[in-house]
Amino acid sequence: MSIELSKEAHKEAVASIERYFKENMEEPIGNIAASGLLSYFLEEIGPLVYNKAVADVQERLQARIMDLDFEVHEEEFQYWRKYDRQRKGK
Repeated sequence: MSIELSKEAHKEAVASIERYFKENMEEPIGNIAASGLLSYFLEEIGPLVYNKAVADVQERLQARIMDLDFEVHEEEFQYWRKYDRQRKGK
């Protein structure tokens, strides 16, 4: 599964890379080179980040599912227990 950015997000990411190089590196980077670098990172490192995010979401959902039993659990066969408690109270 390839990671694709919208045109606007791609444009902003390229601009961010260009700014990073301008402010932090000795040599600035051009638009085409920044776009190529972005494509490389999306293809090479993007799946690592994506897979980690998916694993984090799965872990959170699994924890929520485990809590679900406590949140919505109802005791079974309570009619006669409730009936007997009411009779003892009278």
